[in-house]
Order: sequence, then structure tokens, then C-alpha cells
Amino acid sequence: MKYFASLSAGRIILWCYFVWYVFFVSRYFDSSRTLWVTSVGLSVIIGVALVISTWKNDAHVFTWQTFRLFLMPFCVSSFSALIKGRGFFLIFSPRMSENYLALGLCGAFCAFVFGVKMARRG
Repeated sequence: MKYFASLSAGRIILWCYFVWYVFFVSRYFDSSRTLWVTSVGLSVIIGVALVISTWKNDAHVFTWQTFRLFLMPFCVSSFSALIKGRGFFLIFSPRMSENYLALGLCGAFCAFVFGVKMARRG
């Protein structure tokens, strides 16, 4: 709970991105090995480039920030492959009920974090 209590606004937004991703991946999951292997491959290629771009003094320690540099390209490539040809506009489903549900899950996460922050203060 300490982790959630210490989340900054930026990290809460990143978590909401992840909640949105997980919701739609679970709705449109495709077990195609090619899709997931391609997503992992792109993640490695882009992640390495991002890690190199963040190096300072030739020393780089693997951290959660580094993990996110690999996770984000994976999420982007797999999300785009899963929704291709399904009528999405950017990240938004043509079915408003799905968008509202995903937004509601993000809101529930934000409420949870807010509750944890309030409980830790009191």
C-alpha cells in the first residue's frame, strides 16, 4: 500500500494507461504467436534504443523506469495489432460502452489510490 500512497500524478496516469491497455487486450485478445513475438521483438529493439538514449556516464542500472522503456513499446505494438480493422479511433473503441467501462476502471483505480493516500495520512 505504501507504493500506491506515494504515486505521483504522472505515475497514476501511467497506471491508467496500463488499465486501459489490459481492459482492451482482454476484450480483443488474439492468441496468434506472430502477433506477440513481433510485439516482443519491437519492444526489445525500441527498448534498447530508449535505454541507450537515457544512459549517463556509461552507467545504467536496471530499474522500473528501464522496465517501462521496454513495456511501453510492447503495449503499443500489441494494442495496435489487436485493434487493427476493428473501427477504433486512436485508442477509442467504436463501442461507447467499452470506452465507458475502461474509463470507469481507470476512475476506480484513481479512487483506490486516493483512498490509500487518505488512509495513510489519517
